[in-house]
Amino acid sequence: MTPPSGGAGGVAPRLTASDLVGAVPGLDDGVCLEVQDFRQIPGAWLEIDDIAALAELLNKQAASGTDGIVITQGTDTLEETAYLLDLLYEGAAPVVVTGAMRNPSMAGADGPANLLAAVRTAAAPQARGLGVLVVFSDEIHAARHVQKVHSTSASAFASPGAGLIGHVVEGRPRFHFSLPRRPAVPLPFTRPAAVEVIETTLGSSGILLHCADQHLDGLVIAAFGAGHVPASWTERLEELAARIPVVLTSRTGAGSVLTATYTFTGSETYLLERGLINAGTLHPRQARLLLLAHLRTGADRNALKAAFESQS
Repeated sequence: MTPPSGGAGGVAPRLTASDLVGAVPGLDDGVCLEVQDFRQIPGAWLEIDDIAALAELLNKQAASGTDGIVITQGTDTLEETAYLLDLLYEGAAPVVVTGAMRNPSMAGADGPANLLAAVRTAAAPQARGLGVLVVFSDEIHAARHVQKVHSTSASAFASPGAGLIGHVVEGRPRFHFSLPRRPAVPLPFTRPAAVEVIETTLGSSGILLHCADQHLDGLVIAAFGAGHVPASWTERLEELAARIPVVLTSRTGAGSVLTATYTFTGSETYLLERGLINAGTLHPRQARLLLLAHLRTGADRNALKAAFESQS
C-alpha cells in the first residue's frame, strides 16, 4: 500500500509485484524471479474463494518445477491466508507469506527487508517440504502457529505456545526445527458453506446462538479458558450440535481445549459429551477455516471430527 501520487491522503493498494521487487536492491542475487499480480485489494477484502484459487495456482506452480514462492499481502488477514493455504497447498516447494506494517511513505518502512528475507527463505533448500511459512522481521513462523498479535508494531507476528521455527541471519535462514506436513484438503471446493465464530463473554445471553442453524452450515465457539461456556448457553448448544457441526475452541489464543478435567454444566466435558467437536490447540480463526474447508469438500461429521483430531 502507498499514498496517491500527490502524496496526500491515506494509503491503499497501488503497488504492483514489479514495484515491490524493484524497490529491493539485490533481491534477485542468486535467484531467478518471476513476478505475478494475483489480486490488488486490501487484505480485509479477501474471500475464501480467493485463497482457494491462489492455492490451486500454487499447486500448479510447484508441479511445474518452481523452487519457491513468495506471497505479499496486507497483514489484516495474513495469518488466516497462511493457515488456509497450508491446508490446501500440496507441493514441496516452500511458500512464504510476508507483508509490511509500515508503508513506503513512512520512516523505517519494513516491506523491503521482509520481502528480501522471504525470498531468501523461499530459495533455501532446507525450507523445502515445510509447507507454508510466514517471514516477518527476520523471524520464520509455521503457518499453523502464527498469529497477528499487535495492530501496529513492526513485530506484529508471533507464534504463541509454539515459538518460531527459525530466523533469518545475515540473509540466511536458519531453522531450529521442522514440522511434519499433513495431508492437504482436496481442491476444488465442491459446495458452498457458511461458518462463523461466536465468542463467550462475561454475562452474555448467547442471543446470537438462536438463529445460527438457520443461516450457518457450521459454528465455532470461542469459549472461556479450556473450553467453558455460560450455563445459559448449554441447552441451545446441544440443540445446534445435533443439527450442524459445532466446534469448541478457547478464546485465549494459546493452549488447548481440555477433554475431561472440569465437569460442571458448560464445562468442556459437559459440552463434548453433547456432541461438540474438540478443536484441541487450534484457535477460533483456525478452527473456522479448517471446518469451512472440509465442509466445502462435502465432508460428513465423522470426517470432520477426524480432521480436527489430525490437525490439532
